[in-house]
Amino acid sequence: MADPIKLAVLLSGGGTTLENIAERIEQDTLDARVEVVIATRPDAYGLVRAQNHGIRTAVVERKTFDSTRSFSDALNARLDEYEVDLVCLAGFMVLWKMSDRYLGRVMNIHPALIPAFCGKGYYGHHVHSAVLEFGAKVSGCTVHFADREYDHGPIIVQKCVPVLDDDTPDALAERVFEKECEAYPEAIQLFAEGRLRIEGRRVRVLPSQDNGG
Repeated sequence: MADPIKLAVLLSGGGTTLENIAERIEQDTLDARVEVVIATRPDAYGLVRAQNHGIRTAVVERKTFDSTRSFSDALNARLDEYEVDLVCLAGFMVLWKMSDRYLGRVMNIHPALIPAFCGKGYYGHHVHSAVLEFGAKVSGCTVHFADREYDHGPIIVQKCVPVLDDDTPDALAERVFEKECEAYPEAIQLFAEGRLRIEGRRVRVLPSQDNGG
């Protein structure tokens, strides 16, 4: 059995996605280990969640930098201090111009079906409110490889939920988050098994080696 892959988790807020990842690891349903959690705000509750799971933490505070480039340089340098295989964005609310070494090794999850309801300004309940206002009949979540633009990189996993006639943003958010809790670990596990191949805009999922490989 191969060693678990090493993750860095980047966040800006409450850390519910981190909590899900940590619980899956502790339940032995995800072959990974979180090496470090890095927050863009020192008051992010995700740091408390990390410490509760015995995970190392760091802060690269966005507002202390005067540009995306200077912030990105600092974050790249901090990440370089850890030998990680994959970086997971988990409620990471700022733009990061990642260095070349991380391209193809950063995942993000978005609470809608990209390319709908995504990009700058579409985060949290803003997404779900927009879905309802537009009258969409389905929504869901998307796990994708992140690049240097908001919600732009190639898609790995998508899961759908129906939009109900009497939905509120909170109710829709709750159903979407249930699917997020399935989709993100699924995508990370596929990466851990070496089963993801990026081909331009597409991500090919390779067959499992367990089936007579």
